[in-house]
Amino acid sequence: MFKRVFNSFNRLFTSEQEPQYPQHAVVVPRDQHSVSRRQLSRNALKVMKILNEAGFEAYLVGGGVRDTLLGGAPKDFDVATDATPEQVRKLFRSARIIGRRFKIVHVRIGREIIEVTTFRAGHDTSADSNASRQSEHGMLLRDNVYGDLRSDALRRDFTVNALYYSLDGFTLHDYTGGLQDLEARQLRMIGNPRTRYQEDPVRLLRAVRFAAKLDFEIEPSTAAPIAELAPLLSNIASARLFDECLKLFLSGYASATFARLREYQLLGQLFPASEQCLAEGKPQELGLIERVMNNTDRRLANEQRVTPAFILAALLWAPLQRALAEQQGQPPAAAMHKAAQAVVEAQLRHTAIPKRFLITMREIWDLQGRLPQRGGKRAERLLEHPRFRAAYDFLLLREEAGEDLGGLGKWWTQYQNANEEERLAMVGKLPQGNSKPRRRRRKPNKPRPSTD
Repeated sequence: MFKRVFNSFNRLFTSEQEPQYPQHAVVVPRDQHSVSRRQLSRNALKVMKILNEAGFEAYLVGGGVRDTLLGGAPKDFDVATDATPEQVRKLFRSARIIGRRFKIVHVRIGREIIEVTTFRAGHDTSADSNASRQSEHGMLLRDNVYGDLRSDALRRDFTVNALYYSLDGFTLHDYTGGLQDLEARQLRMIGNPRTRYQEDPVRLLRAVRFAAKLDFEIEPSTAAPIAELAPLLSNIASARLFDECLKLFLSGYASATFARLREYQLLGQLFPASEQCLAEGKPQELGLIERVMNNTDRRLANEQRVTPAFILAALLWAPLQRALAEQQGQPPAAAMHKAAQAVVEAQLRHTAIPKRFLITMREIWDLQGRLPQRGGKRAERLLEHPRFRAAYDFLLLREEAGEDLGGLGKWWTQYQNANEEERLAMVGKLPQGNSKPRRRRRKPNKPRPSTD
């Protein structure tokens, strides 16, 4: 299909030196590619049309083009243009400029947000520190140098993300060999991979995420520096790393992504305590995380609700067990509180976690210790707990991973399906030690009558 494109780029990618990209794009006419307007967002096409009518260039770029060519159904559509953010905002009443490191315009049409970016140029083309600035590690702190279509293509991360679709003849424009890599199902960094990772270390995570999502191989020169440069992620703000974690595990490919994170030694940069525990090789701890990732992917495929707290509870479960072992002799509730606090404080030094997820995660943990205590009215009260279902699912996955919990999961499954009489019978058959005797409260002494 793209043989002419392949021939144009064969020489480019057989050299061991940094690739030199052509001055002009390979333009693929409508009858030689599979992108159809029927597959694209009407709102994205509308934004492109308005920009064109105002005298600006406008192209659909990124995942919207890539995934359509792969036969998928993309949800996000990005537009690249030569209009500045301020010019874009004047054209759309619902537009809003966001970002400092790189300005982006969000154009809201109905419930959909179309992301519009101005063509970028190499940061080294500007001496203005307000437009472009790098850290001592080579990371771009500001990247608002504007350019043309070709320079914009060379500033993107991977070749398969640098394919442009135009309304002018409905053509595809390829400057970097993205169509060739798409056909070969491989992920290749544009430019020198080491330099590009240093500019933005989050690209290390993006490489793994895209490879997992697309089921692509990472091209050897793109893969080679990943493990070595992984420590650069420590320079990224913890809040941004948490946002990246959501993309890694909540995009429907958590299982494949988790495996690749470990393969390229990136998991330890996000969850160091977890990776340290997994390195000890306890099969049930790795098995729990793998089952949670599979369960997450299955729920997302079925359009069921997923909370990041459940994934975090699994990722940090092994560190929690190590911390609990250090609290021997403490009452169970106090031990759980201290252990959870220690694990959370250590994790927050690497990735931020919003309070609403921390609360839910700790409730899931806390209920793991309470679910075995079913005597008296406890089972009934636990069943009414707002986090019971999440804790119960977590319990089942622990058992599936190989933890011996004495059939606790099966008991709770039967209890939920039983009627009131059957539930009373089940609780009555529990061992006497399952329910702690209640302490009798001492009645306050009655005041003695006054002798006055």
